[in-house]
Amino acid sequence: MSAPLFDNSHYEQACYQAIAMCDGNMRSTIKALIMANEYLEAELEELQAAISAGCIPETSRGEMRGKSSAA
Repeated sequence: MSAPLFDNSHYEQACYQAIAMCDGNMRSTIKALIMANEYLEAELEELQAAISAGCIPETSRGEMRGKSSAA
């Protein structure tokens, strides 16, 4: 048997943590993860639309200012 290509322990720990946050209720855990995924997908769509329109999101501007002043 060959060694895994990557370490799964991070994902295992994240699963245990998500389940614990939902008091061990698997259905609630799955529901929470679906909701979080939908939220992130909506955020991504908004950012993609802003970038397509030529806008730079506020968080990126702040990061750019911090980098330019650090240089």
